[in-house]
Amino acid sequence: MEGGIRILSTKKLQGNHRQYLLNAGLSVLEADFITTVNKPFELGDIPHNLIFTSQNAFKSFLLNGRSTQYKRSSIFCVGTKTAELVKQHGYTVEVCADYAKDLSRIILQQYKEREFVFFSGNLRQDTLPLAIKEAGIAFTEIQVYETALTPHKINAELNGVLFFSPSGIESFLQENEISNTVCFCIGTTTAKALQGITENIVVANHPSVENVIIQCINYYKDNPARF
Repeated sequence: MEGGIRILSTKKLQGNHRQYLLNAGLSVLEADFITTVNKPFELGDIPHNLIFTSQNAFKSFLLNGRSTQYKRSSIFCVGTKTAELVKQHGYTVEVCADYAKDLSRIILQQYKEREFVFFSGNLRQDTLPLAIKEAGIAFTEIQVYETALTPHKINAELNGVLFFSPSGIESFLQENEISNTVCFCIGTTTAKALQGITENIVVANHPSVENVIIQCINYYKDNPARF
């Protein structure tokens, strides 16, 4: 391809993340294929075991005027970035897991006697709430944000696409096709959304934006013929 390898990120990258790709000799396109909107919600008499599977959920939680009353609560979260954000605001992370399925397994094995409240988005996966409900654990869900698809038509030829959520894949496919494009996915849940569409999938070995970028860079660095 004229101009070398062209990568699309399905979310706007931080400046340093974009620079990593550019320093590796890759051309970079960026667009937000999903957007999130916080929702107002009531915090009544809820359990003091709080579950967050995304930074968006915790950010929305903080907007509630009663959120500071739960600073001594035990927080169970998915993703190290979510855990870091929780700690930055003075809350206590009791358990952090890379994936929702891992967190649900820990809860089932070690915390079945507790009552939980799960702060979620409208497009959340069923993995965690379904496992908890089937185990008979007391559980309340509060929807605190909404995710909207914002598709973009990409006219340029792409060698690779960075995907960070199943919703991002759904949005991308509304206006674009995947043929020989290599799909770099933040985790197994995201990769599963490509099942039956392509086998050209590289999954990050740690679910973070940084690791998706590292996998992309290594893919082309270790295979010079792909340039």
